[in-house]
Amino acid sequence: MSGTHLPDLVRAAKGKRVVCVGDVMLDRFIYGGVTRISPEAPVPIMRRTREAAMPGGAGNVARNLASLGLSVSLIGVVGDDGEGRELAALLGSIDGVDADLIAMRDRSTTLKTRFVAGGQQLLRVDAEDTSPIESGPEAELIASIADEAESAGVIILSDYAKGAVTDGVIAAALEAGARHGIPVIADPKGRDFARYGGVDLIKPNASELAVAMGLPVETDQDVETALVAAQSVLPAKAIVVTRAAKGMSFAADGAPAVHLSGQAREVYDVSGAGDTSIAALALGLAGGGTLADAVSLAITASGIAVGKAGTATVSAEEVLSALQMGLRNGGVSYLSLDTAMAQVATWREAGLTVGFTNGCFDILHPGHLRVLEEAKARCGRLVVGLNSDASVRRLKGPTRPVNDADSRARVLSGLMAVDAVVVFDADTPQDLIEALQPDLLVKGGDYTIDTIVGADTVQARGGTVHIVPLVDGQSTTAAIARAKAKAE
Repeated sequence: MSGTHLPDLVRAAKGKRVVCVGDVMLDRFIYGGVTRISPEAPVPIMRRTREAAMPGGAGNVARNLASLGLSVSLIGVVGDDGEGRELAALLGSIDGVDADLIAMRDRSTTLKTRFVAGGQQLLRVDAEDTSPIESGPEAELIASIADEAESAGVIILSDYAKGAVTDGVIAAALEAGARHGIPVIADPKGRDFARYGGVDLIKPNASELAVAMGLPVETDQDVETALVAAQSVLPAKAIVVTRAAKGMSFAADGAPAVHLSGQAREVYDVSGAGDTSIAALALGLAGGGTLADAVSLAITASGIAVGKAGTATVSAEEVLSALQMGLRNGGVSYLSLDTAMAQVATWREAGLTVGFTNGCFDILHPGHLRVLEEAKARCGRLVVGLNSDASVRRLKGPTRPVNDADSRARVLSGLMAVDAVVVFDADTPQDLIEALQPDLLVKGGDYTIDTIVGADTVQARGGTVHIVPLVDGQSTTAAIARAKAKAE
């Protein structure tokens, strides 16, 4: 499973419509600092500094779907209250999300309030009504599902056990999926997974699967046993179980379980990673991919999400960047500018400094290695700007380059010091430097600060410029000359 086609699925899914039905809620975050303990009780005193709010539950799934480039019809219920109106306004401000929220007078909007200090949650306070919605609002949800499914490519049931995903709503989603030939995905809650009927895919996490099946899920073998048990009793066509750092496992149509692991990443926050993964599953299916393709995309997207603080979304550009970074040594040797910009932004969010150097790198020699290794030693991640073949010919003459851009990029990508390669067609990397805004710019000792292209751009934003001393006798021109002399 090479995954080289996965970027095409992301692009193919762009703009496809997804119906997301479920429990929408308002997530409120109150931030502050703690410096002392209350004299009244052994509890910390938090001094409030700021407050933020965002859609949660199915609303966060919708945020992720839109961020991944999909068009979303979000269907749910809220209370006829201030929180419901705030939630509707937040959703209305998200490009790509069309929220159909039914306001209920006798029901409060689900509100989760988190108090955060020093990056840690001190307390979460929930205000909610978890009873099933009444027949009137349920009928409105069912009607909305029927209407919106006509132009959709996927239906998601996002169940947070807050009362919106009733048996009638599930039946309506299944009927609409069958009528229009589109997959239905369920993110379940509770022990009774059978209530979701013959969905095309059901996505519990490992602990939810363990509770529902009454079986351990610690090892791959445990998960395989639990999936076999689940397939024997559930009408769902496929089961995908998310396993945090262990990746995901899935089984379909009675076939043996498949285990996929993701790239090891530093975890900052797992909040919302499940919402990101189900949105990415929908992305893969909407793009025409197989179940294995969709799971691979979900692993990639959720891996990005856990590297961010809070319930952050993941963009299509970030997924493409991560896919291309993972494939560099197996077919994709360099990044597009848009993908590189998204990757640089992700690195910066993780607190990493970004370095940049550039050149033709036609025949790699010790002088090149010295520049690259010294540059990487001074930054968290190193981007190499590589002159295109046409650019090299203009700079070096009609007999150059000796190696084409893809070959040069492949060699660079295989070096430990290099984290990304971007090919540029201009005579200088000025535009590339302005787009990436690196923190560090590195060049070899045949340059001075005044002659380094982009030095002023980097220094203007507080970055640094570093010159690496030359290695005597090492240059591409000298290497070519030596080769010609030997041949003669």
